[in-house]
Amino acid sequence: MIYTENDIRKAIEAYLKRNGFETFDLQCALFDMDGVLFNSMPYHASSWNKAMKDFGMNLPEYEAFLHEGRTGEATINIVMQREWGRTATEKELKDIYARKSIYFDQCPTAKPIDGAKQLVTKMREDGMLATIVTGSGQKSLLGKIQNYYDDLFCLDRMVTAFDVKYGKPNPEPYLIGLKKMNVQPNQAIVVENAPLGVEAGHAASVFTVAVNTGPIDGSALIESGADLLFSSMAEFIEHWDMFFNVAKSFRQI
Repeated sequence: MIYTENDIRKAIEAYLKRNGFETFDLQCALFDMDGVLFNSMPYHASSWNKAMKDFGMNLPEYEAFLHEGRTGEATINIVMQREWGRTATEKELKDIYARKSIYFDQCPTAKPIDGAKQLVTKMREDGMLATIVTGSGQKSLLGKIQNYYDDLFCLDRMVTAFDVKYGKPNPEPYLIGLKKMNVQPNQAIVVENAPLGVEAGHAASVFTVAVNTGPIDGSALIESGADLLFSSMAEFIEHWDMFFNVAKSFRQI
């Protein structure tokens, strides 16, 4: 989607009014990981599909995209309730997620999303900090962040599946991210690609930018609460200078 300066101004004004904020003092960005920083979601979807089949359940790959952002435990229990009418035991949770992790680790190395590093670099050049808020617990992928993104992220303040109890779409992950970064909701933006992640950012009262890098219809991201929607990271980069300059005008009233 192509935005004008006036479009962006209206989006920020609507965000401030909705949340009762008077200023928008942009200081940091909270990035999701899968589908935003790495093109890893097709591998997650395939791995979930195979693991569920191994345990006598069905999770179609497209549906896995809709669960993106949930903790593994929550995803397993949703399918278990639907298929077998009960929640998983602790052993089942451990075994199913371990099987999914094995399949994921057998997948090709997930490549960075085109333009993601350029975007984070521009943010850092504009004086912003950045960290990661992900529902993932895949250590094989978490370990690649610094290799691909150098020191662009505050990795000592990132939020993963190991830090949260509820996970997305609950706002808890982004609330923890705000706390770790020592900022208020109106001092940050969320960058997401999934409906549940957008819903979590919106619920945490953070200005949420959706970048549609997967098969989800963009309308689902808007309906989940995205303040702006871009069809690619490149499109977001094209708008970044305009967005940042408009945002600066809301630092003081």
